[in-house]
Amino acid sequence: VWLCSGQSNMEWSMAASGDGKRVMDQVNDPQIRLFQVPKSAASTEQVRGEGSWQECNSISVRYFSAVAYFFAKKLNKELNVPVGLIHASWGGTPAETWVPASLVEATPALKASAQKQIDDRPWCPSSPGVVYNAMIRPLIPFRVAGALWYQGESNTAAPATYKQLMETLITDWRKEFLYDFPFYYVQIAPWNGYGEDSGVLIREQQTHMLQIPKTGMVVVSDLVDDIKDIHPQFKQPVGERLANVALGDNYGKSNVVYKSPVYKSMKLEKNKIRLYFENVPTSLISKGGTLTDFEIAGADQKFYPALAKIEGNTVVVYAKEVKVPTTVRFGWANAAMPNLFTKEGLPVPAFRTDSTVK
Repeated sequence: VWLCSGQSNMEWSMAASGDGKRVMDQVNDPQIRLFQVPKSAASTEQVRGEGSWQECNSISVRYFSAVAYFFAKKLNKELNVPVGLIHASWGGTPAETWVPASLVEATPALKASAQKQIDDRPWCPSSPGVVYNAMIRPLIPFRVAGALWYQGESNTAAPATYKQLMETLITDWRKEFLYDFPFYYVQIAPWNGYGEDSGVLIREQQTHMLQIPKTGMVVVSDLVDDIKDIHPQFKQPVGERLANVALGDNYGKSNVVYKSPVYKSMKLEKNKIRLYFENVPTSLISKGGTLTDFEIAGADQKFYPALAKIEGNTVVVYAKEVKVPTTVRFGWANAAMPNLFTKEGLPVPAFRTDSTVK
């Protein structure tokens, strides 16, 4: 049984998704069971909630999370065991609403960030703890195999503390559920509607969340059909990538490539910088021609578009305007959809070599 939570991209139903609507009328999966937690908020912790288990069929799946369903479908096929999904998400909610308010208020940095997230949005609550109280607390201590999370879009008003906030959430959920379960999440997708660098800063924080034990991240920068839509329409590849993470990391399947490459280190070579990566099983490739979305700067931190060349598991970056480079950025734009992948087809997430986030 997997707990699936977050905001609208997790909530996005089969009926609303481009690939879900194509298959939902044929869905008949008695080995998958669905539990929908109704949207609810409360100022105090609740001990009882609403909802019931449903057999997964064309009726019950119609307004259920598409990401969660496609995750379960692949898991059931590969493991041949029943899969249960508890879906508890709410579009527009900042992550603070899913964390006990006392934990947010006890940490000055988190409390300050929370204040930036609170507004009078009519479609969802935004105050710390209120969704946790009503939608997560009644589930405790139900035994779950792990948690899936797709959220972050509503935390772009204060991206700097997102990793700290999510570590607080993960640690508390594990403590309350009496089990250090795996926590797998989707990095937010490219979108051109974020202010300044706020979207890519959240993505950077999400990459750093991999430092938290027993976590895994799915990168979806290549799965966006319209950068003007915060909701990518196709959810099947997202759910299946999450399933691959679970199969490889939690269920020990050795034939699954599930980790996206992440930036590891750099080396200055005359007027060029060589970049090294983790999680490259064979080699790196570019899709669609010359590598895109690389920038390079010297000590003045003035960035120029860079030329980049793959050499095995490394990338060499340079620009004629920068004689002594010090810093490289990759995919450093809210709507960037770079074309650097592993040979196995997993995209490299955005990064900057001078990041001070720990």
